[in-house]
Amino acid sequence: MRNTRQKQAIRKAFAEAGRPLSPEEVLSGAQRHHKRIGIATVYRNIKALVEDGWLVPIDMPDKSTRYELSGKKHHHHFHCSRCNKVYELEGCVVPAKPRLPKGFTPLAHELYLFGFCSTCSPDKYRARV
Repeated sequence: MRNTRQKQAIRKAFAEAGRPLSPEEVLSGAQRHHKRIGIATVYRNIKALVEDGWLVPIDMPDKSTRYELSGKKHHHHFHCSRCNKVYELEGCVVPAKPRLPKGFTPLAHELYLFGFCSTCSPDKYRARV
């Protein structure tokens, strides 16, 4: 896979953000390093980086897909309802032995939290208005 200037700018956008990004957020971050990059190039490169195993998709209920660097330990995500950013949560709060009906065997789980990030919390929002 070629390592073009556009792809380098996209990789930098992920590294600098340190959180899952939407394609639009990738575009904004990548344009700081390569002004002429477009959204079609971002989508094409995200697809290639997922196929290469460098990125993984994060599919949240009723939200657009975000992408994050692969190879991380098991973790969960928080979606801010005001600014629409997604953040990583370290570790796992789901009990190791959830109470399942008899005969059920869990294979995996996902946990998504929704609310306000520290920048968008209702107290801070009221103070800015």
